[in-house]
Amino acid sequence: MPWSNQSGGGGGGPWGPRGSGGGGPWGSGPQGGGGPTPPDLEEILRRGQDRLKHMVPGGGSMGGKGIILILIGVLVVWLLTGFYTVRPNQVGLNLIFGRYIGQTAPGLNYNLPFPIGQVIRPDVTQVNRIEVGYRSTPTGTRDVLEESLMLTGDENIVDIDFDVQWQIDPARAEDFVFNIQNPEGTIKAVAESSMREVIGRREIQAILTIEQGQIMEEVQRLMQGSLDQYGAGATIRVVQLQAAVPPAQVRQAFFDVNAAQQDLVRLQNEAETYASRVVPEARGQAARIVQEAEGYRERAINDAEGQASRFIQIYDEYASAPAVTRERLFLETMERVLAATDKVLIDQNNGGQGVVPYLPLPEIQARRQSQGAER
Repeated sequence: MPWSNQSGGGGGGPWGPRGSGGGGPWGSGPQGGGGPTPPDLEEILRRGQDRLKHMVPGGGSMGGKGIILILIGVLVVWLLTGFYTVRPNQVGLNLIFGRYIGQTAPGLNYNLPFPIGQVIRPDVTQVNRIEVGYRSTPTGTRDVLEESLMLTGDENIVDIDFDVQWQIDPARAEDFVFNIQNPEGTIKAVAESSMREVIGRREIQAILTIEQGQIMEEVQRLMQGSLDQYGAGATIRVVQLQAAVPPAQVRQAFFDVNAAQQDLVRLQNEAETYASRVVPEARGQAARIVQEAEGYRERAINDAEGQASRFIQIYDEYASAPAVTRERLFLETMERVLAATDKVLIDQNNGGQGVVPYLPLPEIQARRQSQGAER
């Protein structure tokens, strides 16, 4: 060593003799005589050199060449430690000096070893589950009211329990690793916020009955959009609604109100059914009466017009030949009157005393027909 110990009294290293007033490159040594003595750099280097000579085969005969070979061997071994395996359920994230440089697929891969390089292998196939509003216990479930109680659009309070299933997006695993510090807490906060937003736009009756499927789909869509904006690198698989009930303090009253509302709906449906049956019948009867009245009006008008026309025609005939018309009217009238009565004919030319024999031909003909039918 260039500053090895000398046999004389002036040794001690490049900064002067040990024990002198110097004791270091910046002037005087430690003040006082009771403090600990600093380690001697020269002595440390000498001891390290002696150990290295003992480790090298053949003692110190190889000199600098042996040290170089050893260093090369150590370097090769160090470089070989850079090989790593990525399992089928993982992706490899390569870092150089802490900076992300790329992603590797499953299989055997290589990156510079530590401390220059580093590999992070997150599991991208595992489906994780987060519970919101409740916690599973060995004996059942425990309700977490600060998470489950939510305000609806009609200013009611509903108790919502649900869970979220998510996993790391293989195409964006680096976002998941580097962009969010607390993945589970972030996803849970996004889930609760999205559910409160969806519940706040709906009425409690729809939440408890017919719109639960729509709620789960909308919450999943809102969560995925928020996480994509954050660059979280996570995919929401399922949002499962476990329970949607009124708070325990007002649950019985709410059920009573719900039963009354159901009775109201039932009665309204029955009334609408009765109305749908009665109203068409009444409308049909009204239409029939109107049609009958219109038919009677048409018939009466036509009859009156016919009689008026007949009277006018008779009057015209009477005006053209009054005597003939009077005789015809007389004969027709007598025909109608005497057709259904028993008749006796008297000859006025015989002084009113002679009765003219009358042969009832219609009656005789009718009698013969009845006798033939009996035979």
